[in-house]
Amino acid sequence: MIQPALSRLGHLSVTTFGLGHMRPFPGTWGSIPPVVIAGLLIAVGDWPHGPAWWVYHLVLAVVFVLSCAACVVYGDRAAGQFGREDASEIVADETAGMCLALIALPVAPGAGPGLVLFSLVFAFVAFRIFDILKPGPIDALQRLPGGWGVLMDDLGAGAAALVVVQLVALAQ
Repeated sequence: MIQPALSRLGHLSVTTFGLGHMRPFPGTWGSIPPVVIAGLLIAVGDWPHGPAWWVYHLVLAVVFVLSCAACVVYGDRAAGQFGREDASEIVADETAGMCLALIALPVAPGAGPGLVLFSLVFAFVAFRIFDILKPGPIDALQRLPGGWGVLMDDLGAGAAALVVVQLVALAQ
């Protein structure tokens, strides 16, 4: 079935406002916005476990939902426009996966900037490793049809990174 052309909104959504066109490593570029958003929220005092914890979680949840929706709604059209099922320009999946990795970031209020920076960078690196290597069942998730296949392997990578970040935090 021929898909209609990708709208401007669809293009901006699946490329995370054009980051999917950045080279090299567009998936890495698409993973950066949630890290920046989380860092800014922490910097203004909206800690994942602080008094305004809900702001941190709400903002990441909104970015997560919108990024997931972009993949599912526009995934087939984007694949048609870019000529590949999981085209490198489609990075909303990385944005969603990174949100998942950060949603329960184990940084307590009053933590120094070094610990905050370490936590953000560690979550980012863990997500990128799982996203690139796609171990075990994560790889199988990309075989789902359409935008679901584009999205689900990144959510698997985000969940795996979340677990690793939590385990490292517990070991501290």
